[in-house]
Amino acid sequence: MTENEFDIVVVGCGPTGATLANLLGLQQVNVLVLEREPSIYNLPRAVHLDDETMRVFQTIGVANQLQEKTLVNPGMRFIDNRDELILDWPRPADLGKHGWHTSYRLHQPDLENLLRNALESNQYCKLELGQTVTAIKQNANGAQVTYQNAKSNDIQQVNCKYVVGCDGANSFVRSSMACNMEDLGFNERWLVVDVMLKQDMPQLGDHTIQYCDPKQPMTYCRNPGLRRRWEMSLPDSISNEQAVDDDTIWLLLSRWITKDDASVERKAIYTFRSALAKTWCKDRLLLAGDAAHLTPPFMGQGMCTGIRDASNLAWKLSMCLSTDTTQTLLTSYQDERSPHAREYISTAIKLGKLMRTIKQQGTSTSDNGSRQPTRMAAIAPRLGSSHLNKFDLINHCPLSGTLFGQPELADGRLLDEHIGYQPALLIRRMNSEFVKSNPDLKCFAGDENPKIAEALQALSVEAILLRPDRYVFASVTSEEEIEELVSSWKMRLAAVMPTSRRG
Repeated sequence: MTENEFDIVVVGCGPTGATLANLLGLQQVNVLVLEREPSIYNLPRAVHLDDETMRVFQTIGVANQLQEKTLVNPGMRFIDNRDELILDWPRPADLGKHGWHTSYRLHQPDLENLLRNALESNQYCKLELGQTVTAIKQNANGAQVTYQNAKSNDIQQVNCKYVVGCDGANSFVRSSMACNMEDLGFNERWLVVDVMLKQDMPQLGDHTIQYCDPKQPMTYCRNPGLRRRWEMSLPDSISNEQAVDDDTIWLLLSRWITKDDASVERKAIYTFRSALAKTWCKDRLLLAGDAAHLTPPFMGQGMCTGIRDASNLAWKLSMCLSTDTTQTLLTSYQDERSPHAREYISTAIKLGKLMRTIKQQGTSTSDNGSRQPTRMAAIAPRLGSSHLNKFDLINHCPLSGTLFGQPELADGRLLDEHIGYQPALLIRRMNSEFVKSNPDLKCFAGDENPKIAEALQALSVEAILLRPDRYVFASVTSEEEIEELVSSWKMRLAAVMPTSRRG
């Protein structure tokens, strides 16, 4: 390849774009990442990630470093304007089935620094900051991207096979696709303030608190170190200029802290919206992250949803580049991800509506007549239906499209550490002849790894084939069906995932 040719151009280097580029780099795909900002965006952004997201970061190789900079989140509580608990969403203190805690609080720049450092250490990835994409032209074999340097105004062009827009709510790539967004009905203006405490204030609590008040809902977040966040719905009577004025901010925060307790680190006004792109893939252009979907923040799933996009898309793009797989594989990206994202958005909208009520409709009555808060649990939707799971073998497979856990193997390491970003076969008993005949498919047997045996036994299956994104392709209940399981995977994708790409 020449210096102005790449396999993939990723527009945007937020968490979604950087994650996608890192996963592609693991597949030895040549990636150029173009980021408009000259440095990490210094406004309040994501503060939450979950265990599935941590598994993706584990695959990239940054999870352990990131964990040191995070805070395990004990859960979320919804209280009414009488300070009574109406909905409780506790998060377990122990590690979950995915090998990580189910909920973490983070400072997004910490994550972005780790992801960018990983990009810089990967020979297949190139990051250029301060570059604004000004034009994208598609052709039969790919696309040409024109971009301009913010400092020098120099204009450059690169050719690539695919362009992925990870460039946020006002995506230029989405505009280039002439793609409309489906409005899902939530549109509210909120003030987001990050403060740095001058000393610890344990009375603020470690739980995330959603203050349910029809006049002014608020959210409190306990973030790592001395950072704390408040998000406040803004009435029409307060202008943007008034809202970001320090006097207004301290007045709004006076219930909890004063300027003697903390300093304002960052502040911004966001319009929280709910929307889904109607088209995620158009020829050689694709969308991911906020370019493809917007969600209210009440579940803390905005960034996590984008990371799932990246994990779903990267292996499919790699296969389209390195095999004879047709473009049809990419249609499964929107088919699977859009319904999945919609479920998270819909749940977030419901929680947002709850915050505008003072009625105790979320409570129930115990045997002694006292009011008890409703308890909430995390959702784990299946992937949407795609051509990857529309054939005879898995028509009646309840596990297809579900996220599989991460058991510990016999050597004490977690499953993903052995797999990398590739498919894997989990079977009850090792079959050496079968393994020899399928050298490109990693295989883990229950008779060698007790935790694998326990997982398969609990699901009443003989074997499971995992996709690179850790979602189940299909499962079978007898040894005789394992050959069919693997051949169906190969048939559906046109080839098994290559262990090394073309030179």
